[in-house]
Amino acid sequence: MIQVYTGNGKGKTTVALGLSLRAAGAGQNVFIGQFIKGKCYSELSALKKFKNIKVEQFGRGCFIKKSPAKIDFALAQKGLNKIKKVIAQGKFGLIVLDEVNVALDLGLLNSKEVIETLKAAPKKTEIVLTGRNAPAQIIKIADLVSSIQEIKHYYRSGVKCRRGIEF
Repeated sequence: MIQVYTGNGKGKTTVALGLSLRAAGAGQNVFIGQFIKGKCYSELSALKKFKNIKVEQFGRGCFIKKSPAKIDFALAQKGLNKIKKVIAQGKFGLIVLDEVNVALDLGLLNSKEVIETLKAAPKKTEIVLTGRNAPAQIIKIADLVSSIQEIKHYYRSGVKCRRGIEF
């Protein structure tokens, strides 16, 4: 099954992390590949405590504000190549491609190659894709799509990112 969590609201990665905890608690092996991200987010400290959750990041640790740099393309491709290997191993019940939709939206990855990768996964493997602006081709092949929409956000009133809440 392919699940997609997209939209401009807060909580897409949080949903994927919650599902990862649930799967790990049920004894499944979980792989989380974080595209674009390269910073030490607080969830990484918590996830290290789980023997059956593995996390790898494929980003520079900064937001891509304008045009992606060459390194951004290389890191995204490295991430997709890793996901291909993880899928081929067949030992993970849940695979999360965190922020992959953003990588696709920025043109760091090719939608066709990502879709071929997803289709190569065993039927028993649950795959979760997160990030804003999920491409129509991804939405079309997904079994579940949730759009998380911002109604109100405290950033708009000047609240800054908080450790343990946003990172």
